[in-house]
Amino acid sequence: MLTQLRQDHANMARMLHVLQLKQKALVAGERPNFQLVREVVDYILDYMEGFTIPLERICSERLRVVVPECSELIDRLSSDYQALKPRLMRLSNDIDMILMDAVIPMDRFAEDLKAYLDAHRAYLRDERELLFPLIRDHFGDHDLELLAQALPEDAAAKLERLQEAYPELYAELCEAEEPAA
Repeated sequence: MLTQLRQDHANMARMLHVLQLKQKALVAGERPNFQLVREVVDYILDYMEGFTIPLERICSERLRVVVPECSELIDRLSSDYQALKPRLMRLSNDIDMILMDAVIPMDRFAEDLKAYLDAHRAYLRDERELLFPLIRDHFGDHDLELLAQALPEDAAAKLERLQEAYPELYAELCEAEEPAA
């Protein structure tokens, strides 16, 4: 179970790495492939709705029961994660405008993208360093089974769906080196 969560973390880190490469291109004055940026943002938004939010709910409810002293941490992690979505939605709206050839200040967009990337990476780090150990130490077999049921289908099916829905993103992920955590 934790192996699957760690794999999902690694996949998200790769998504963020692809966005970071595009953000660096923007800062360097280049025009990145905004359609690819659109695909990454859409994928992350879909992932949040379909996987992370339900998983977070299950984890937080159970941890509050078995480790009540972690409530403050759970609240902070939940708040941090919820704060990511409006940032990502703002980026999504800006990408829509860019793809429609509207004038968007690229320096502001690059700054917003960097701020989002920094916040999402900080959340992943906190989850890995603070939440995963709680799950490992306090979840029994039944708890892990509930988490397993909340996880998306197997990775191969996910990658196949990704390849079909987001072909440019899939190609970029296959080329991207796994970023350091």
